[in-house]
Amino acid sequence: MVARVDSLVSVVTILADLPEKSKRPALPAVVENHFEEVPMSSTTTHEFQAETKKLLDIVINSLYTERDVFIRELISNGADALEKYRHQSLTRDQETLFDAHVPLEIRIDLDEKKKELTIADTGIGMTRDELVADLGTIAHSGSNHFLAELAEAVRKDVSLIGQFGVGFYSAFMAGSKVRVQSRSWDGSEGHEWVSDGLGSFEISECPGLHRGTRIIVSLKDGCEDYAKKWKVESIIKQYSAFVPFPIKLDGDTVNTVQALWARNRSEITDPEYLEFYKFIANAGDEPTYRLHFSTDAPLAINCLLFVPKENLEIMGFGRVSPGVNLYCQRILIDQNSETILPEWLRFLKGVVDSEDLPLNISRQALQDNALVAKIRRVITKRFLKFLDEEAGKDQERYLKFWESFGIFLKEGVASDFQYRSELGKLMRFESSKSQDGTAISLSEYVGRMSPDQEEIYYINGPSRAAIEAGPYVEMFRKKDIEIIYTLEPIDDFVLSHLAEFESKKFVSADRADLSLAGKDAQDEGKTGQGDKGLADAQSKELVAWLKDTLKGKVADVSKSSRLVDSPAMIVNPDGYMTSSMERVMAAGRLEKGFIGEISKKNLEINAENELICRLSDLVKTDETFAREVAFQIYDNAMIQAGLTVDPLEMVKRNYRILSKAVS
Repeated sequence: MVARVDSLVSVVTILADLPEKSKRPALPAVVENHFEEVPMSSTTTHEFQAETKKLLDIVINSLYTERDVFIRELISNGADALEKYRHQSLTRDQETLFDAHVPLEIRIDLDEKKKELTIADTGIGMTRDELVADLGTIAHSGSNHFLAELAEAVRKDVSLIGQFGVGFYSAFMAGSKVRVQSRSWDGSEGHEWVSDGLGSFEISECPGLHRGTRIIVSLKDGCEDYAKKWKVESIIKQYSAFVPFPIKLDGDTVNTVQALWARNRSEITDPEYLEFYKFIANAGDEPTYRLHFSTDAPLAINCLLFVPKENLEIMGFGRVSPGVNLYCQRILIDQNSETILPEWLRFLKGVVDSEDLPLNISRQALQDNALVAKIRRVITKRFLKFLDEEAGKDQERYLKFWESFGIFLKEGVASDFQYRSELGKLMRFESSKSQDGTAISLSEYVGRMSPDQEEIYYINGPSRAAIEAGPYVEMFRKKDIEIIYTLEPIDDFVLSHLAEFESKKFVSADRADLSLAGKDAQDEGKTGQGDKGLADAQSKELVAWLKDTLKGKVADVSKSSRLVDSPAMIVNPDGYMTSSMERVMAAGRLEKGFIGEISKKNLEINAENELICRLSDLVKTDETFAREVAFQIYDNAMIQAGLTVDPLEMVKRNYRILSKAVS
C-alpha cells in the first residue's frame, strides 16, 4: 500500500477574536491573510524513496485519464482529514482539542495572476514526522492504518475513501511545485512540505498555522484554467458535489445539494427528493418513480434511483447514455456508469454509493469484476422487485410507465437471462380479452386459463385490428381461448426468450404443429367434414395439385383444422421461429448487405371455404386460370402473415384475374 495524505487542510481566516481555550500561540500579523508567506526556519532536504519516485512518474504521466481529477483527489483527502478530526472530537474532551472552535470545512482560493490554486481543510492535520512519512515514503497507507485501529462499529461512522493513498501526488499533474502547510490537531507546531515532484522535498517549520492542512499548487504552463473559478467550480460540481463538509470556492459555498442517498428516508421530504432529482438528472419534470434503499449485507450499498417521466429514445433523441452515477463515500468515481447497472436499465437516473467498491489505484475504474457483478445483481433485482410492487399498488400508473419504458424491460428479457423470471412478471401485452389499447399482465392471462389449457398462445401483427381480421385468431375466438397480441417487432423475441411463465409454455399461433386444447359444443359429434365443403377425396386432390403448383414457394400444403372463415393461411414448420422473428432477422441481414431471404413456409387451406371449393372445380375446367388464383391465395396468405411478396408480379396477376372476371 502506498502512502496517503491523511489530511488536506486549511487555515481559517478567523483570527482576531479566538477564545483563550484554543490554547494557540500568538500569531504573527502576516497570518491574518493565510495566503501570504509565513516565516520559515530549520529547513531540511530529503530524497524521495525510490518507490516514491516511480510512483510519481506513474501518477503524473499515466495513472489518471483526466487531469481534472487532481482536484477531486485533493478535496477527497481534505474530507478524509475532516472526518478523522470529527471522529476524534467525538471521543475526546473538547478542552484538549487544538483549535476546537474552528469550523469543519474545505476552502479553495484561486490566484490567476500568480497561477496558484490553494485547497485547505480544517481537519486533523499532520505533524512533521507524518509529513515525511506520508508524503515522502510508501511505507504504509495512512488511511488504512487509521481504519485498522477502529472497531467495526466505529468504522461505519468514518468516511475514508482512500484505499491506495496516491491521490495527493496527482497534484503534480497540474503543478510545477506543490507546497503543503500543515498543523496537527494535537497542537504541535506546524510545518511546510515543498517539492517539485522530481526527486526531493524540503521540510521547514511554519509557525502560526491553524489546525489542518493547506496545499498550494503552482500551476504549470498550459494549466492556467485551474486558477479560474468557472473551471474549478465545474469540477467540484461534477466530482465532489456531495462531500459532507462545506466546500467554499473564493468564499462561496459550492456543494449546496445534500447527498440524500446517505440520509434516512423518513427524514427526507418530497420537495427535497424532487430538487435532488432535477440536479442529478438535469431535468425539469417530476420523476414517475423513485426508489431509495440501503443494504448492509452482502454488500454495503446506498442507492437512490429515479424513473423519468419521458423516454427520450422513443421521442427520437437517439440512444440514451446510462444515467446512474457511481460514488464511493460521496466522491464521484464513474459518471454515467456503464458497469453498475445492465445496459437495458440505462433510462434510470440517480446515484449508487458503496463502500465495497473494488476500485483500481486511480479510483477511476472498477477492478473486481465478480464483486461488481454482485453489486449489479443486488441493485437490479431490488429495482425489478420495486416495479412489481408498484404495479400491484397502482396498475394505471404502471401502465403509463410501461408505455414509455416497457421497451427497455423487453430488451432485458431478450438479452439478459438471469433476470427473466423477475422481468416476466413485469411484461404487459394486449390480448383478445383485454380492452382495446389496454395491456394485461401474464399473471392475469394465466389466471383466466381453463384447467385443461397448458400453453400461453400469442400472435404477432402490426395492429390489434389487423390481427383480429386475420386467420390466426379464428379458432381461438370460436373456442373462447384467450390469445396475446404481440404488436412490436421485439415481442416475439421476448416471449421466445421467456420460454414459459408459471410453468406454462409460450406458443405462437402461426406454428404448423399447433393443437388447441378443448372443444366447444359445436365441435361435438363432428367427423371433420362440415355440411358444405370438399369431401376428403377432393381435399386430397386439391392439396396434391397445390403442392405441385406452388413447388419452390412452400415447404408443404395441408388441409387446416383451425381455419373458420379464411380460405388459407401461412404457418411455420419451425415451431421456434415465428414469422415476425424471421422477418426482423431477414431485415437485419439485408441491412448488413446480405440477402434477407425468408425460409419456405407451409400453406394450410380451409376445405369448407367457398373460394377453395370453387378452386377445386376450376382446376378441372381452367387449370391455367386456377394457377393464377392459387398464386394469389398464396400471396394473400403471405401478406396476412406479415411476410413479403413480389409486389410487381402480384399487381400484374391481380389485373389478369380482374380481366378474366369481368370478361
